[in-house]
Amino acid sequence: MPKQAPGTGRHWYVIHTYSGYEDAVREALLQRIESTSMQDFIFDVVVPKESQIVIKKGQPKEEKKKLFPGYVLVDMIVTDDSWYVVRNTPNVTGFVGSGTIPVPVSAEEWKVVKGRMGALETKFKVDFQKGDNVIVLDGPFVNYDGLVSSVDEEKGKVKVMITIFGRETPVELDFTQVKKK
Repeated sequence: MPKQAPGTGRHWYVIHTYSGYEDAVREALLQRIESTSMQDFIFDVVVPKESQIVIKKGQPKEEKKKLFPGYVLVDMIVTDDSWYVVRNTPNVTGFVGSGTIPVPVSAEEWKVVKGRMGALETKFKVDFQKGDNVIVLDGPFVNYDGLVSSVDEEKGKVKVMITIFGRETPVELDFTQVKKK
C-alpha cells in the first residue's frame, strides 16, 4: 500500500518522537538522509523552537524552548523509500496522520510555526503571579516588600504594590528588579 496519494508532492510533515529526543532525531535523520542518498526526497528537518528569557537566580538568561515537545517537522516528498527512512530512524514513533499515511502541515499552520520560530521579540518566561510576595532588588525602592498586582510577560514588566508613607503605591518594575520572598 503506498504511503502517500500519488502526486501529493513536497510538503512539511510532522513526526512524533520520544519527548526529549527531538534534537537527536533531527541529527540522526540528517545523517540517514546523507547515507541513503535521499536528498532529492527529504529536504529539511526542523525542531521548532522559540527564544524566551528566563529569570534564574535573579538574572535574565535567554533559552531556546521547544514549541512542540515530542514532535519534529520534516520537509519531504513522501515515497515508500523516504517514508521508510524517516519512520525507521531511532526514537521516531511515527508520522502524524491517519494510519500509515502522513498528513501534510497546511500552509496556514506552517506560517504560524515559522512566525513563532522567527519571532524577533524574545518572550519572557517567569513564575510571577498576581498576589505573589516579592522584594525589590534594584532601583529607588530597593529592599522594599510588595505584592504583585499584574504581570506583563510581553514587556517583561511586573506591577508591584509597595507601601510608601503608609499608602499603597503601584510601581512598575522589570522582572530582573524583583524576586519572590
